[in-house]
Amino acid sequence: MTIVPATPRMDADVLVIGSGAGGATTAAVLAEAGLDVLVVEEGEWIEQGSIVPFSLEQMDRQYRAGGVTVALGLPSIAYTEGRCAGGGTEINSGLYRRPPADVIERWTRDFDIADLDYDEVVSIAGDVEEALDVGVVPGPSTAPSDVLRRGAERLGWQHSEIPRWMKYTNGGSGQRQSMTRTYLPRAMAAGARIATGCRIDSLEMGGRTARSASTTLPDGRRGTIRFGDVFVCGGAIQSPALLQRSRIDGPIGRSLAVHPTVKLAARFADELNVPDDVAVHQVKEFAPELSFGGSASQPGLVALALSDQWATFSKAITDWRRISLYYAAITSEGRGRVRTVRGLHDPIVTYGLTRRDRALLGSGLARLTLLMLEAGAEEVYPSFRGAPIVRAPKDVATMNGSFSASKASVMTVHLCSTIPMGQDRAQCGADSFGRVHGTDNVWVNDASLLPTAPGVNPQGTVMALAIRNARRFAASGRHRG
Repeated sequence: MTIVPATPRMDADVLVIGSGAGGATTAAVLAEAGLDVLVVEEGEWIEQGSIVPFSLEQMDRQYRAGGVTVALGLPSIAYTEGRCAGGGTEINSGLYRRPPADVIERWTRDFDIADLDYDEVVSIAGDVEEALDVGVVPGPSTAPSDVLRRGAERLGWQHSEIPRWMKYTNGGSGQRQSMTRTYLPRAMAAGARIATGCRIDSLEMGGRTARSASTTLPDGRRGTIRFGDVFVCGGAIQSPALLQRSRIDGPIGRSLAVHPTVKLAARFADELNVPDDVAVHQVKEFAPELSFGGSASQPGLVALALSDQWATFSKAITDWRRISLYYAAITSEGRGRVRTVRGLHDPIVTYGLTRRDRALLGSGLARLTLLMLEAGAEEVYPSFRGAPIVRAPKDVATMNGSFSASKASVMTVHLCSTIPMGQDRAQCGADSFGRVHGTDNVWVNDASLLPTAPGVNPQGTVMALAIRNARRFAASGRHRG
């Protein structure tokens, strides 16, 4: 593999900023098309298996700001960003969903996206699924996953096992097929270079054309990268922030969309906690507005989930082996903003939930609690201040009556829509293939482009659209070789 040291002076036909689901796929397509590609990643390259999943070390080395990032609001929404080679694909659960047909059709209509053919998107998704070994778990699922299946069956709710990008051995153990295992090695095999530990501070513009990128190297020195074209793939927070620092105008960073979630801890009669994995079943009875799934349940995360009502929940922590964490996620009508502030390293992020969003979080938590009870939970501990312990269905109404979104620990792992794609310049920051409006050679190719939150895990959609856009760029012949 060609991981090169970041130097004060670097050059490439195409600069790709970021190496997650958008950046890695972009780099692979362009390098395999014969272009000279340089991928710049702010974080480090960390081999899978060298860090314990969901550990403090992983939070420190693979998450931005140690995982402590928040969109300010009432309530504020905690969110996570990957900051390492492979980006979010290295730290998420690896659950995979194809781009929904109705969502693609709605985006095409509402945002005036040219040539967004669903059959093409599905064909690309098939390529992604083959490259990532997407499939279901061979054999039985884990006990926390079976809780979701069992509860949904007893309630008559729709549910299914969600495929993962995981390669399984004959013994049943799996290896995550993240970007450092798949598309980044493909890109480097085709000649792409990747420089880690290098931050892109801004793009230097000459009219409509980006001439170079200003960098900060791992040792603190400043540098410059010259290129013909640049693909900004830093994610829904960092991509608009970079464009704003580069003084590129337009509807950029004004329409952040997320899937807000609320959580609970559920205690069962038998030990079921799986600290290093998540449930693969999801309940979609109320989708796309509302869905239920399982969260990482390390002892520290169980304690964090109990901390909102620690005075009455704290005794449960000694039973953490019998506890697993679950979430209710909504498709939000609210929107947020990403704003850079001179002198601050990272942007200020804000988010506003609508009245409907707040009500849906409450009803979602109530339904999730009922799901846990039907699955056999002895006690349920909702994650909001003042929450009661729920032991029976009659307690759910009491819990729902005391719930308020402003008292809940709301978080999200799905962020998108800060540079929407489409020809409608009033609401779209980039055109139908990711070129930033008003520029000649600045492209965005990550979750920022998704016009709205898709209602499912967005990374399959991100990869399909990124490959579509990169293929169109490579075939156009417009790049500066």
